Amino acid sequence: MQETSCYAVLHYLGHSFAGWQRQAAQRTVQGDLEDVLQRLIGRRTVTHAAGRTDAGVHALGQVVSFRVPPRWVPEDLRRALNALLPRESWVARVGQAPLGFHARRHATSRAYRYVVGCDPAASSPFRRPFEWGLGVPLDGLALSAGAAHLAGECDFRAFAAVGQPKAHYRCRILQARWDTRPGGEGFIFTIEADRFLHRMVRFLVGTMVDVGRGRRPAADVARLLTSTSNADTSPPAPPEGLYLVGARYPQLE
Repeated sequence: MQETSCYAVLHYLGHSFAGWQRQAAQRTVQGDLEDVLQRLIGRRTVTHAAGRTDAGVHALGQVVSFRVPPRWVPEDLRRALNALLPRESWVARVGQAPLGFHARRHATSRAYRYVVGCDPAASSPFRRPFEWGLGVPLDGLALSAGAAHLAGECDFRAFAAVGQPKAHYRCRILQARWDTRPGGEGFIFTIEADRFLHRMVRFLVGTMVDVGRGRRPAADVARLLTSTSNADTSPPAPPEGLYLVGARYPQLE
């Protein structure tokens, strides 16, 4: 029996998981989702995500592809998944996709958001799990000056975690901007690119926050884009402020 290609748009709380990818001894988003799909379908179902988020990283628009028997219509499948998934995950949408659709390989871009809290209330237990509770002021103009160096195609080796060799480290940045949060709460960084390296967004945010604090000049961002090492890059921002917010697919538009 020919199966149907599907996609789901998933939300999840990152601090509840050891990342997206299934692991033998730790709870992951992929592990939970595939276990539920196995209960519904009666066999192991492999899922593929738009991005492999790390432990602690949240998602508001993680796109996941998989195949199901044709008896499952999208809305019935969405309701069934939400009935069985733990409360830390939620399926916002299920849709039918072209045969062979793959959420990682077919994405033309992915977008992330990073939230920084600059006011004292950023330390509140109702905010701290969902943002970087920095609690000190940042220079918004300096942040924007740092982000201005990122547009276009660049080598991001200096903003990648070591230990994972790649064929190349070039990424094409479609947008990178800092926006002010209301009420003086801080800033939100939004970035969209054709691909991302491991911990790339967190390294970028950590470096630009140091720029915003006056600890290094905005020109350092451009200088690091010519570096072959992350030895001079600022430490990565903590994972709780990072959100995968979506991915683009010509096949689904």
